Amino acid sequence: MRKIVFELCAESIAGCIAARDGGADRIELCTGLSEDGLTPSHALITEAIRRSGLPVHVLLRPRGGDFVYSADEFALMRVDLLHAKELGAAGIVLGVLQADGRVDVERTKELVALAAPLQVTFHRAFDHAASLEAALEDVIATGCSRVLTSGGAAMVSSGATMLAKLVRQAAGRIEIAVGGGLRLEDAAMVAETTGAVHFHGSVRRREVAPIVESQAIVTARDGAVLRWNVYPEDIRSMIGALSA
Repeated sequence: MRKIVFELCAESIAGCIAARDGGADRIELCTGLSEDGLTPSHALITEAIRRSGLPVHVLLRPRGGDFVYSADEFALMRVDLLHAKELGAAGIVLGVLQADGRVDVERTKELVALAAPLQVTFHRAFDHAASLEAALEDVIATGCSRVLTSGGAAMVSSGATMLAKLVRQAAGRIEIAVGGGLRLEDAAMVAETTGAVHFHGSVRRREVAPIVESQAIVTARDGAVLRWNVYPEDIRSMIGALSA
């Protein structure tokens, strides 16, 4: 088995504990995965660090939608970054683009400097860049430690060939973390095709919530209330498939 690094994308304390018990190497902490991730609360950051015992990398994303931020939004990212450092985060996850689809190198450099000595990951805003090859060189120039990408595809299984190209282009100058729709049935193929070492996934199951029937809350067509759960055994299975 080859040694891989697996990061669980978690949005709850239960997910963080599952990451610990399932053998994950680190946690990317966020909320609002239905929005592809938003900045978590200070309380969630504190408890995730305390309860998991794993390195926790905190997402900085003040809103959903695109990754072109106003001056006010960028100011919020700076403040949240400093709070995450104070709370004991091991790393920061962010992504800032310009309106023309290029990486916003200057703003990203500013946040990397502010985060030091913490590691910084440039997240899947990268996949929205006009040119992934050019974007990779720009992210390297910002001083980020890693870039999270699906190879520009909706799912890593579809972007595996591009991911392999990015791994070769990076040539050890930055870590390529493969993530975005990573599924157990595709994991071994993705690992073999890309040649990557770092992987990222949420490994969630969508299940019916244990809600009292008398509560008149309907969020699904069949009347069931659904939520996402994470289990340690699923994390172990994913790590096993990626390592095979």
